[in-house]
Amino acid sequence: MKYQSTRGHEVPQSFSEILLGGLAPDGGLYLPVQYPQVTADELEAWRKLSYADLAFEILSKFCDDIPAEDLRALTRKTYTAEVYCNARAGDNTADITPLRTLGEEGGTKLQLLGLSNGPTLAFKDMAMQLLGNMFEYALGRAGLELNILGATSGDTGSAAEYAMRGKRGIRVFMLSPHRKMSAFQTAQMFSLQDPNIFNLAVEGVFDDCQDIVKAVSNDLEYKARQRIGTVNSINWARVVAQVVYYFKGWLLATTGPGQKVSFCVPSGNFGNVCAGHIARMMGLPIDKLVVATNENDVLDEFFRSGAYRVRKSAETYHTSSPSMDISKASNFERFIFDLIGQDGGKLAALFRDVDEKGGFDLSGTPEYERIRGEFGFVSGRSTHDDRVATIRDMSARYGITIDTHTADGIKVAREHLSAGVPMVVLETALPAKFADTIREALGHEPERPAAFEGIEKLPQRFEVMANDASQVKAFIAGHTGL
Repeated sequence: MKYQSTRGHEVPQSFSEILLGGLAPDGGLYLPVQYPQVTADELEAWRKLSYADLAFEILSKFCDDIPAEDLRALTRKTYTAEVYCNARAGDNTADITPLRTLGEEGGTKLQLLGLSNGPTLAFKDMAMQLLGNMFEYALGRAGLELNILGATSGDTGSAAEYAMRGKRGIRVFMLSPHRKMSAFQTAQMFSLQDPNIFNLAVEGVFDDCQDIVKAVSNDLEYKARQRIGTVNSINWARVVAQVVYYFKGWLLATTGPGQKVSFCVPSGNFGNVCAGHIARMMGLPIDKLVVATNENDVLDEFFRSGAYRVRKSAETYHTSSPSMDISKASNFERFIFDLIGQDGGKLAALFRDVDEKGGFDLSGTPEYERIRGEFGFVSGRSTHDDRVATIRDMSARYGITIDTHTADGIKVAREHLSAGVPMVVLETALPAKFADTIREALGHEPERPAAFEGIEKLPQRFEVMANDASQVKAFIAGHTGL
């Protein structure tokens, strides 16, 4: 498997090197030179596989430098009932990613793919737990250490920290926007006392945190000296791990070869839905990929108009679906690279326009015409009032409580139903993480797994940090001894 950077340079690196490296040296994101293809016969043969073995089959197409027996051991170590089902109040028997049919709407099945059974109650666990085991494996094999620098708008941070806590040779430095996550999300991260976990609360928004991660990663001398790696979805391995649950969702939603399924994905940084795009490029029969945004609707604006216009920090709203409070979608670059025919020079020029002019416009171009047709992307926007109404409707109509981000997904999915094509909405998190809005919508507290009772009252350990990459660099250097 050969890899390339979206900025145009083919990179003769192995999957394991890319796993540990994060951004490409030219500042681009890694993608394979060619997507591996999955045949209809392979798909049918995978119907009876466990999630762990399905993950092995898909990942083995991308990481040929890891011996098959080691890769299978990693997926089987990761995807177990003990890791992914204990979050559901004593339920040890549920599937790792259960598919629930909510009802018949618009002449088709509206379904919900459960992705929040992991230890931090959010879909980020699906990839992050595997990343933790893969990091430890690759570092042990190479005799190296890694300092992970990440940014979170709410769920990535806790998922990464729970996956990396206690791992040999790994330290985690996680940036988050100060006072802009839910109380549960904040406590989940800041209450960890493990000596290899460092939480830095940045005085800014998520996009500022993400910009710092990229600035540090683009300082190649510092990155090499401090052995910096990433767990955000700029890391190719994390996106590949997310591809697996699209295949699993399709297998659960269909009964035979060639059947089409649509997926609706609540999205801020575009990593989750980018994994769906990659699954589609591999041959998975996907009809529509529906991008659901909140009030921070940069992506919805692009898919509706062709104009990609990033927002400044002051223009980024703090909403009741805070994990999507993002106005500069890092993984969007991977999709645009495919959209423009994998022309690295043209992509680099477009993203120079993002840095210098605040965006670019593809409206009226042949590329824009490909978005809905060849690539199947559509989108929609949800507001606070929409998500409150959707939470109430789901409770009254189907007897379930959903979180705020999943509510955004349900609301937008209903705008794009096609008769006879199942619509699978990807669950984002458990509602316990967003109690304020659940109380507003339903008048009572959301159910909370016993292990998380009183988490907000636990002692918290974190450092408030200015929005300044140099200060973050100094902090990392002062806590690694390198």
